[in-house]
Amino acid sequence: MHFIALATVLTAGAEFAAAQRHVGHQQFHAAAHAKREGTGSNPITVYVLNGHEISEVDVKAGLANGSLVYAWDGTVAQTDVGAAKIVAAASVAFAPTSSAQSSIDTPKNFASTSGALSSALAFLEGKGADITFPDGKLSCSDFPSDFGALSLDYLGLGGWSGIQLPGSNVGGYSDIMTIIASSCDGSNCCKENAFCSYACPAGLQKSQWPTLQGSTGQSVGGIQCRSGKLWLTNPAQPKLCMPGSSVISIHVKNTMSQQSSICRTDYPGTESETIPLSIQPGTTSNLTCPDGANYYQWEGKMTSAQYYVNNKGVSIQDACQWAEPDSNMGNFAPLNLGVGYSAGSAWLSIFQNAPTTDAKLDYKVEIVGNNGGYDNLAGRCKYSNGKYCSGDAYETCSSTGAGCTVAVRSGSATFVLSK
Repeated sequence: MHFIALATVLTAGAEFAAAQRHVGHQQFHAAAHAKREGTGSNPITVYVLNGHEISEVDVKAGLANGSLVYAWDGTVAQTDVGAAKIVAAASVAFAPTSSAQSSIDTPKNFASTSGALSSALAFLEGKGADITFPDGKLSCSDFPSDFGALSLDYLGLGGWSGIQLPGSNVGGYSDIMTIIASSCDGSNCCKENAFCSYACPAGLQKSQWPTLQGSTGQSVGGIQCRSGKLWLTNPAQPKLCMPGSSVISIHVKNTMSQQSSICRTDYPGTESETIPLSIQPGTTSNLTCPDGANYYQWEGKMTSAQYYVNNKGVSIQDACQWAEPDSNMGNFAPLNLGVGYSAGSAWLSIFQNAPTTDAKLDYKVEIVGNNGGYDNLAGRCKYSNGKYCSGDAYETCSSTGAGCTVAVRSGSATFVLSK
């Protein structure tokens, strides 16, 4: 489970205690908790985002445009703090509890395994992902596209997938501000002391995040701008992009006549769905499967990847960013994929993007194993016409609940997209 821009709305005399349940492959978006436990006859409601008070008008606008929704998770503890805080927190939990080590080998091909991307999408192939990053040499205004990072110019952040500017770093980062495009006009967005996150080519993922994380459970990711230069935050990984599991390979195959845009959550980081993957008709693309033992851990717990699956024909420019309610795009995409490796297996899930939307994806998604079969899979999982089905003959179906999950013990697995 992960939380995005988790908003706690409390009255005077109550404060959110940052505690989360860990439930595999569930998610919430910009969640807002409301609690009225003020002491006195006239409690005062205070709205604070990243340590800064925001107006009720802004809160209502956030609820209207989907950047904030009410959530049921979290606990409230009585304190003598006089104002409420909005706390950003993040976690993604694996189904298994044990872990397995695996080696990492950088793949030779980073983009589609068949077919060519159109010239308009050529930037998704990236370049230089196998080159060591020149730590402390590049200016913060220089996006590192020569070292594997994909420049997402359409987000208006100078190519970055997300930018976080923390306040205090005592006991963990606090007062973390998320830089928005209108504040930097696409240039010099990666400001001094900011953590600047980025996307990697298909089959690879961001390798950089600081050891020090958010003081209340927020995730922080990316390289950092210090003294006007870009610095690695995870020097143990000298390259900006790293592969997922080298034990099991995961792919997405598009058998339709229109493209499919799949967007990964930028995690650790702003947790917006800004990491793009465009699967063109008739092609197969790598899908990064994080190895829990070698990837980012949230408070000592392994994390997996979450992907948002958009309706067919939606461009990545529209799909892989915050969208409007009822758009069925971006954070309102109908369906999610959960992907991660742990305890000797890859764990793959298909599930509804609930509670954000009850919209139905307009095509089918099925998980198959080696050569299109099922011998190397434990379980079956398929989405079709609003239903999530499992069982040897897909006899167990539900339109609600947690979707379906399979374990891949060896070889490869593919999410097959079909009309």
